[in-house]
Amino acid sequence: MSVLLLQLAGPLQAWGSTSRFARRTTEAAPTKSAVIGLLAAALGRERTQDLSDLVTLRFGVRVDQPGTLLRDFQTSHHFVTGEAAPVSERFYLADAVFVAGVEADDRLIDALRQALHTPVFLPYLGRRSCPPSRPVYLRVREALTLEAALRQEPWRAAPWHQRRHRDEREVELELLLEAAAEDGPADALRDQPVSFDPMHRQYRLRGVHRPPRASITNPAARPAHDPIAALGSA
Repeated sequence: MSVLLLQLAGPLQAWGSTSRFARRTTEAAPTKSAVIGLLAAALGRERTQDLSDLVTLRFGVRVDQPGTLLRDFQTSHHFVTGEAAPVSERFYLADAVFVAGVEADDRLIDALRQALHTPVFLPYLGRRSCPPSRPVYLRVREALTLEAALRQEPWRAAPWHQRRHRDEREVELELLLEAAAEDGPADALRDQPVSFDPMHRQYRLRGVHRPPRASITNPAARPAHDPIAALGSA
């Protein structure tokens, strides 16, 4: 088994799981359905194609930079009649950074790695209006569990965000893992894709486990004996 790690960073992201009609919300972290959609697009799969192999991927995410919730109002008009459609309310995460991981057998992970290097369809962060600002592919970790891979990956927050925490030599980052039977009670999220067919989209509930936070070294932390800090406290 191997783990494929992804870097999800961009000016705007949107990870909806319960969006309906004119109100399009976002979760606080990437959803499994959206990440599987990103991987399926990289492989060149059409929305009507089978997803059974990708659904078996075990999914997890680490919140490196939570971002800020942003609300936008959008208008549109019918192309033929010119009639105005209802104003839609859309939510985004601004300036967020996540490390996502998928765990599977080596053959499938290698195919996904190659697809991310030369994607057939360009990746986006939940919505087509949300392009990534960094390369999505990070690395493949072999002989590690999904949780271990997420705990060992360096902090991927923006430099300015890391400097905001310069008084912390280590930061505590939230982990969200696809629940296993031995994890006990878990949260539920309807983001397990069954079909992306536009005429018959289907999603199932998925358990989400929240293990203890990951302690990650802050590369922007002040040295243990910072002479400037010492002068300021004198």
